[in-house]
Amino acid sequence: MAETLRGLGVSPGRAAGRVYRMAGPPLLPAPARAVDAEPVLSEALSALRATAAELAARAEKAPDTTSREILEAQSFIADDPGLHESVEGCVRAGIDAAHAIDAACAHHRRALLEAGGYFAERAADLDDIRNRAVAVVLGLPMPGVPDPGHPFILVAEDLAPADTVNLDPSVVLALLTEKGGPTSHTAILARARGLPAVVACRGVIGVGDGTWVSVDGARGEVETGIGEEAAAEIQRQASADRRRSVMSRGPGRTSDDHPVKLLLNIGSAADLGPAVTGSPAGEGPAGVDAEGVGLFRTEFLFLDRREAPGYEEQVAAYEAVFRAAPGGHVVIRTLDAGTDKPLPFLGLPSEPNPALGVRGLRVSRVRPEVLDTQLDAIAEAARAAGAQPWVMAPMVTTVGEAADFAGRARARGITHVGAMVEVPAAALRAGRLLNELDFLSIGTNDLSQYTFASDRQHGELADLLDPWQAALLQLIADCAAAGQAAGKPVGVCGEAAADPLLATVLVGLGVTSLSMSAPSIAPVRDSLAAHSLAQCHRNARLALDADDPAQARKLIMSG
Repeated sequence: MAETLRGLGVSPGRAAGRVYRMAGPPLLPAPARAVDAEPVLSEALSALRATAAELAARAEKAPDTTSREILEAQSFIADDPGLHESVEGCVRAGIDAAHAIDAACAHHRRALLEAGGYFAERAADLDDIRNRAVAVVLGLPMPGVPDPGHPFILVAEDLAPADTVNLDPSVVLALLTEKGGPTSHTAILARARGLPAVVACRGVIGVGDGTWVSVDGARGEVETGIGEEAAAEIQRQASADRRRSVMSRGPGRTSDDHPVKLLLNIGSAADLGPAVTGSPAGEGPAGVDAEGVGLFRTEFLFLDRREAPGYEEQVAAYEAVFRAAPGGHVVIRTLDAGTDKPLPFLGLPSEPNPALGVRGLRVSRVRPEVLDTQLDAIAEAARAAGAQPWVMAPMVTTVGEAADFAGRARARGITHVGAMVEVPAAALRAGRLLNELDFLSIGTNDLSQYTFASDRQHGELADLLDPWQAALLQLIADCAAAGQAAGKPVGVCGEAAADPLLATVLVGLGVTSLSMSAPSIAPVRDSLAAHSLAQCHRNARLALDADDPAQARKLIMSG
């Protein structure tokens, strides 16, 4: 019997096929008392080291920087001395290797969840490490992706990075998870791979293997029991849509030629793919026709290091991006780290609520030299490449913070200085911020989290983080209006920018640029080209007037 399940659409696109569920975690046997601790400890630690090595090997084969960095971070967790010490304590208490790994991971998992923020995001990674290491100890098959011998739709309670990064889009047609949110690793990696995905979809884990379903990654809908013939037709339409998108070229514009810059989110020069080796001007990853880089996440250069990258290393990394970027346009975000994204070299104390603590620009309050070195390196790299960088700070909250950052950047010859709008206080004072700055870029992921007091990783609250929420759209509208009044650009670089239908709403609100992962560029370009500016304004009004995201989508799609 046909049934429609609803979740959060986190990666647009349509697909249809039979579903198959991810292999579950290994089941623990009855506990066995460890009589001789030394060989048991050796067995447990060897399993963790083997897991770390396997994840590191997967990282080397990862198709992009984002995937590689996530897997490397997971490998570091598996090899973390603190985790190994916990395992040793369990073994010396008389627990066997498999149960010692399970108990140690459970202990650290609880600590991560209690810490919240970035730490809580690592809990799913720790679950995956536990499952892999326990499987090694027990000699069981590694949990992971099924292989039914034909293309299928993958269903899981949640997906670990190691299972997601190497998925073959010609075999795995779409991703469906019972848990997760719009900023989970599943969502990020699905968008990077161009796979339709729906997360926080209650009941999907109960859909039997082999069931025919259709997936709409934009609407967040999964229809079960559709039949093979209907599935084949949906797949034909999806293939035709992809072919049209591949042919999509040129700058972002509405049907009546209103310009909207379409930009890329990257973590390093490697994410610019063919552009590095001299692809046609304006093309980025895999020949994507983009107009520049709207978000260069510099923190990937800093993650999982005991010491900060030096000045020369930073200059080289930034210069590589300036030289490879489409059109030479690059918006650099300074280090977005702190107690919610801990970096050992910062030496920051733990906090009871790290998402509300010392993070982003606030780190410069206690470690100003980190930001100063980064700005020096950006300025030198720009001079070497002959580029005009746009630089923005994360977690700007007050006019004073904006003015201080702008002064420090301009003292180094950086002429385009902006801020991320991730805190409601910044959105409410956007006009005043623009008195000090040259542009704003709205990070919808964090702005949603702080607007709705909803943890980005809390599966039960994922609906509050839906970027179609009217309160979030109102804050975006206020920022865009401030930009129009000041004659300065206001863009969106959060995940909301990758939704083709929502893109029309954002343009209608007055947003001047949209920055996203490479696979989303063409669908967003096509969506804008199919709407006039007047239609975008209409969609914006409908979305702002709607009582909830579902109603907003329905009103716009029915019109």
